[in-house]
Amino acid sequence: VVSTQSTGDKFNLTGLSDMIPHYKKALDMILDLEPDDDGDDAQGQNDLVEQAAEMLYGLIHARYILTNRGLAMMLEKYQNSEFGTCIRVFCENQLMLPIGLSDNPGESMVKLYCPKCQDVYVPKSSRYHHIDGAYFGTSFPHMLFMVHPEYRPKPSPSSFIPRLYGFKIHPLAYQLQVEASVHWKESRKRA
Repeated sequence: VVSTQSTGDKFNLTGLSDMIPHYKKALDMILDLEPDDDGDDAQGQNDLVEQAAEMLYGLIHARYILTNRGLAMMLEKYQNSEFGTCIRVFCENQLMLPIGLSDNPGESMVKLYCPKCQDVYVPKSSRYHHIDGAYFGTSFPHMLFMVHPEYRPKPSPSSFIPRLYGFKIHPLAYQLQVEASVHWKESRKRA
């Protein structure tokens, strides 16, 4: 939850007025201020302002979680496993953090970042399926571990090694099989 003080701080809002339609009305809605009654507030207009307020709040949130207070709040959620654990076997239930694949709203939904395998996953929980990734940004997990390096896990020393009958499969084996299959199919067509 972003503090009202941070939400109303002009420094935190720098540049957002160009990105958000109905910026002033959206900010007033977030701050719970009485709207300027200019008579053109039809239901369609209210819906647009609500959407703009949601986007504005999300982008303010992305900035807030990079502050010391925001990082402290997110670190507590991380330690309480509120974002889940990595599904990869060799990560051994490593705690995950939310991340956006873009800082621009509307490009992708939030994903979960595993600091052990350093990969990104689609969240299992449906509560994340409608949250824009830009509301967390692309920098959040990395900033958290730069400020709190003691919480960054060591990379997993193990990885899965594919085997057939106990023998490790050479990296070129699949490519050679595809080439052999194509060659075999072409020779059958000629016959």
